[in-house]
Amino acid sequence: MNRITFVLAAFIVVFSACKTIKQPAQSEYTSDNTVQTKVFKVPGSETTEVEKPAQPVVEEKPIAIRKEQVSFTEQQDKVKNEGNTYFVIIGSFSQLENAKNYRTTLLDEGFTPIILHSETGYYRVCVNSYKNESEARGRVAQIRQSFEKYSDVWLLIKE
Repeated sequence: MNRITFVLAAFIVVFSACKTIKQPAQSEYTSDNTVQTKVFKVPGSETTEVEKPAQPVVEEKPIAIRKEQVSFTEQQDKVKNEGNTYFVIIGSFSQLENAKNYRTTLLDEGFTPIILHSETGYYRVCVNSYKNESEARGRVAQIRQSFEKYSDVWLLIKE
């Protein structure tokens, strides 16, 4: 009988002692997060400065570069751009007809695109060509900033 009483008492002590109620620590320095902070304005401290709208942060993506052997699809484009090494590519197509349709769209938007035939079999629609890489990179950045829909523009280096 003593054993049963002792086990029962130990059982009650063990399970009643484990019950704790967790409450966040309170001090005079902690604030209640459910109460809104009051903001007071000092009279005469208003400024007349007009707030400027926040400029959208443009995330700079790296410029993709490919080295390929290319040929010009039209003789007049070859004459004008044969000496250039860096080509700003705005579209690639497996069918020449699709590249020509895209070229027409770009002409309507003010670009002067040419079509290159790559060694990979793709038709590259180029909007500018340069001898200098830094000028070509500058044009890529300009297109990305001015035309959001052409943010995937890249550089082709003619081998």
